[in-house]
Formats: sequence, C-alpha cells, structure tokens
Amino acid sequence: MQENLYLTFVFLLVFLAFFPNHRRVVKMRLMDNLDEHWMNVALEAAREAADIGEVPVGACIISAEGALIATASNRTITDSDPTAHAEVLAIRAAAENIGNYRLIGTTLYTTIEPCVMCAGAIVNARISRLVYGAADPRYGAVDTHFGICSSPLLNHRLDITSGILTDRSRNLMQDFFRAKR
Repeated sequence: MQENLYLTFVFLLVFLAFFPNHRRVVKMRLMDNLDEHWMNVALEAAREAADIGEVPVGACIISAEGALIATASNRTITDSDPTAHAEVLAIRAAAENIGNYRLIGTTLYTTIEPCVMCAGAIVNARISRLVYGAADPRYGAVDTHFGICSSPLLNHRLDITSGILTDRSRNLMQDFFRAKR
C-alpha cells in the first residue's frame, strides 16, 4: 500500500514539473489518496472494536510530517468508561506520544462524525484538520448538529473533510447493529 502511495507521489511530482497549471487538481488528488490511506487505518481500528463487541468506530492521528502518531478504537464497554470513544483515546495517545496536550498541525481521521464530547476534545487539543467517513444523523456534532469544530464562538476552528470512504464506514456500523438485533 505504501509503495503505491510512493509511486503515485513520484508520478505527480513529475507531472507537475511538466504541467504547473494543474497543481491545485494534483494536490487535491494526492490529498484524496492520503485521506483514503489513513481512513483505511481508522477502519481497521473500527473492525478491531467490532471484534471485541464494541461499537465499530476507529480513529488515527497523523503528525504534520505525515507520520502515524496514534490509533484507537472504541473501548467504552471494555474499559467501563463512557469517555473511551476512539477519538478521545487517539487524542490521549497522541498527546502522550509527542509529550504535549496541544496537537497543532495534526490531522485526526475517524470513521464516523464525532459526537459532542469528541468534537470538544478535538477543538481543545487544537487539532488542525478533521477527516471523517460517514455522518452521524443522531449524535454528529461537527456538521450534522451544532457545528462545534467550526463555531466562531470558540477560539479554535479546524479544516473539516467529510465523506472519505463513507460507504465502508456506514456499512461497518450498520452490519454491527444488524448482527446485534
């Protein structure tokens, strides 16, 4: 997988050298490829949650340099902790990993639109970019309800990208709850 990303990156650099007017389009395509790559990492974490009977939500955090610094999945039941959502656990692990509670320049990938608690934690951690798969019509607090991560009332706003591997994220949740019934 990483070899394919590397080859894509090299191809795009060569392409840009000959067609400089296409920089914006190429940048968007490169970002889409990277977003899909990291969303697949989050989806794998979500599958791990489902395997232990947890709601299948996964998250990962990527440094400004493009390195994976944390991965987590829901553990609310396992840990008997209502705050053990994938996003919060990933934020805790990333902060510990870099030795700072401010995660400036990082990107958080999560399979489902974050809830109010997670959106608040994302803002407080000063994460620069949020990428999520499927919207959450009941609890989503980023775009569906409240707009917490882009509210002008708060002292930090971030770039938000939604809809990356939406079907896979949604299907994972729907299959999990279908099996529970």
